[in-house]
Amino acid sequence: MNQHFWRRSAISVAMALALTACGGGGGGDEKPPVDDSTYTVTISSSAHTADSRMTCNQGADVAACDLRMYQIMVEAYVNGDDSINYDTGYGPSKHKGDLQGIVDSLDYIAGTGVNAIWLTPIFDSCKGKTNDAKLEATGYYACDYFTVDPMFGDNAKLKELVDAAHAKGLYVFLDGVFGHASGIGVTMDNLPASLSGLAAPVTAASVANKHDTCVESDTTICFDYSQPDTLAFFKAVAAHYVTEYGIDGWRLDQAYQVPISAWEEIRDTVETAAADRKAAGEEWGTLGYMVGEVWDGNQNNFVSKVYGTAANPGLQSAFDFPLHYGLMQAIGSETSASSNGDASKLYANWNDGSVYPDFAMPNIFIGNHDIPRLGDLLQRTGRGDVNADEYWLRHKATFSFMAATSGPMTFYYGEEIGDQLDGFAAQVTTNCASQGLCDDHVARTDGKVAGVTGHTLSSRQSNLKAYLKSLMDLRDAHPALAQGTLTRISDDSNVFVSRKDNGGDQILYLLNTQAKDAKITLSTSALGDDGTLQNLLDSGDSISASEGNYTITVPAYTGLFYQIN
Repeated sequence: MNQHFWRRSAISVAMALALTACGGGGGGDEKPPVDDSTYTVTISSSAHTADSRMTCNQGADVAACDLRMYQIMVEAYVNGDDSINYDTGYGPSKHKGDLQGIVDSLDYIAGTGVNAIWLTPIFDSCKGKTNDAKLEATGYYACDYFTVDPMFGDNAKLKELVDAAHAKGLYVFLDGVFGHASGIGVTMDNLPASLSGLAAPVTAASVANKHDTCVESDTTICFDYSQPDTLAFFKAVAAHYVTEYGIDGWRLDQAYQVPISAWEEIRDTVETAAADRKAAGEEWGTLGYMVGEVWDGNQNNFVSKVYGTAANPGLQSAFDFPLHYGLMQAIGSETSASSNGDASKLYANWNDGSVYPDFAMPNIFIGNHDIPRLGDLLQRTGRGDVNADEYWLRHKATFSFMAATSGPMTFYYGEEIGDQLDGFAAQVTTNCASQGLCDDHVARTDGKVAGVTGHTLSSRQSNLKAYLKSLMDLRDAHPALAQGTLTRISDDSNVFVSRKDNGGDQILYLLNTQAKDAKITLSTSALGDDGTLQNLLDSGDSISASEGNYTITVPAYTGLFYQIN
């Protein structure tokens, strides 16, 4: 290990010591559910060899591998300007969010340890001109791609937000909906002068040339990428916000509505714009990261819909729904109430990324604006009431797995404090939209931002936020977590044991997915090393091998990180 790595590691241990003292490290102040028995498992050989598919194959200097994104539902998050409000929308929030509210919240957001923000669509949706006011508020049906929605602010406020976020060390990603738009069509009235020759995207072609999941209606038009003007238009949109505003990339909604060949061209355009900024000496707007959203549990479909192949690549990153489902089955809960605490669901044969091309950067996440929050799902399935220790331990365990996963990750606002909707646990199936309680938008709650919205964090919320920050600091200090190869040491159904390696940085990660402590006997041959193990979130915990074995106790619903010295 080089001197630079040792310096960073020392910093992380010091930070962990401080957090442990205030209940922020390891399992915090919570105690597991009462179960006096102990699960014992002996691991004498590794279940797998080091797997380069489980790394972030973008090179040692690519910051995208360690993106830690914080998703913000703009219309719901924070009201910073009460003169511009939608006052309506899907979900239980007051629907008063705007860009100023995000500017006001940047210090809080940075305090979670994330290094990027993703804003749901902020383009003008022509409020009051369609027959669905709630749909307009979401931003996912734009009519003007070059103008900020006046209910969120204006173009100058967007530039202020981008610059303010960059000043605090946060990347900024916008949400691009390039497959469909507002049913009233796309206006060109506010086209920037630099793009004066740009034509409006063609929308009159036959449905046969449009993606079959996009259904045209009074509120929706679908874009036809067999028409050259469509591709030219969205290449211009994508590059414009990099060049003129310095954004760092895009999240791409319903990416399957755009052909992979078109994504390749749009991505090349964005990457070129970012490279030009870098060549000009700009610090920000030089990343050019693009991540596609395809709601699918079949990893094979991500190759055909998003990634493409080495010969014909599309996007290089997509939200990892297959691994998300595995994580929820192992430690959380799915909306279907499927959760059996089975650690073997992590990297099973249906979500291990084995079919992805080498350049793929899957983006792991817990929740988003389209599914109930983890806290509500845990209560729905009886896996921890908000006042129970189990509730908070499961959140921490889920965070720990994400921290140990190579590549970019995304947190949905409120997850850092274990947010949930009071009074909602059971699925609402009758008139859910009128109540704002449908599963696909119940997570769109008002942001609870300490120091901004008047919300005071409880001790449990503060503890969880501090724990997340300690994990994000750990990723800063240890490149093996964000970019390392993965060796899955155990396929046990109750404990997940893995090793992450990046050069001289070597980390052992253990996760207990059950309600009892796990006593693990791990042989040096299974680990592939016989060095001392140093707990990275509890500097007082150091383990040496005895007679060729390590003995490690992992508390219920807990993830542990050990540096292999």
